[in-house]
Amino acid sequence: MSYETEIVEKNLGLVRLCANKFVGRGIEYDDIFQSGCVGLVKAVSGFDSSRGTKFSTYAIPVIFGEIKQLFRETGQVKVSRSIKDLELKLRHERENFAKDHKREPTINELSEILGVSKEDIAEAIAASKPIYSLNSVDENNKPKFEVSENFNDDEISDRIVIHGILSKLEGKDKKLIYLRYFKSKTQSDSAKILGMTQVQVSRREKVILKFLRNKLA
Repeated sequence: MSYETEIVEKNLGLVRLCANKFVGRGIEYDDIFQSGCVGLVKAVSGFDSSRGTKFSTYAIPVIFGEIKQLFRETGQVKVSRSIKDLELKLRHERENFAKDHKREPTINELSEILGVSKEDIAEAIAASKPIYSLNSVDENNKPKFEVSENFNDDEISDRIVIHGILSKLEGKDKKLIYLRYFKSKTQSDSAKILGMTQVQVSRREKVILKFLRNKLA
């Protein structure tokens, strides 16, 4: 088995995580997964380990880009307005940052400047242009766009997994988790909003968390 084949096989789970984000949008899962695999192969071919970037950090936007290309080609789903708007903001902020700092910003820096997640930044980049621009160089053989070494690839993968699992919850369960863990509401406050008692919220929360733990395992 070649080194590239081994890397592809070891990272098929990464393709599944990305593909799950697009389930239910009008294209069969197998086709989405296949496109993600094409992106994974491209990522393996284009990855430069000497850059000091983790493979999954580089691969996720490439996989996203290939899957989005499938949707664009079939006409099923267009790039969302929010992603288009974000791409325009990215372009503007990158230009301003480059003028002020004499270099291109990292994904981490763009995330902090715009107040959006690194995942959204990666999707906007993937939707706007070929992902290999992340490794492109200028006339001095310097990278045009740096991916921060501190970019948390585990975090972005976890976000994809958790998003997929939460989407499977029923409405009231999803709202309970949202109130408790995204809005930091107490069980008592959540109970009032949901029309439940504090005891009911506590019991239901334990059931949901057990379900989430089993799925994550």
